[in-house]
Amino acid sequence: MGQVVSEAELLDLVEQDRRDGRTVAFANGVFDLLHVGHVRYLQAAAAEGDRLVVAVNSDASVRRLKGDERPVMSERDRAELVASLRGVDYVVIFSDATVEHLLRTLRPDAHCKGTDYTVDTVPERAVVAEYGGRTAIVGDAKNHATRELIARIAGARASSSD
Repeated sequence: MGQVVSEAELLDLVEQDRRDGRTVAFANGVFDLLHVGHVRYLQAAAAEGDRLVVAVNSDASVRRLKGDERPVMSERDRAELVASLRGVDYVVIFSDATVEHLLRTLRPDAHCKGTDYTVDTVPERAVVAEYGGRTAIVGDAKNHATRELIARIAGARASSSD
């Protein structure tokens, strides 16, 4: 099982992994209402390195991105769930608008994004190229969405109260 760590702890762990000759893959996301698309994305990301770091958006950053009704689960709960997935080594919660700071600090060998991106459309691709990393598009086709799950649940609740 992976561990939820602070940024400082993560830096120490990744430094030790590199001294031991391990490569580092990096993935990020909200991971609100964990679904099979998330699992497939993270398992594919784990195949891109010896260690997988997952950055989970803080509650405040999720509200900025998704609106006041989100997240459904707290950042601590989301981080713990992600850390429990096979292949995930380290989870860190981040509050920035993007993961550029973490990428520059950690310099992962592979920055993994889902199939809703191409290598050319990954927002952080220039940052990764600056330090000599690579961008990997991983996971299955993007046909799973948390917002759709929330809408289905809301619709089922509305139907049951009729």
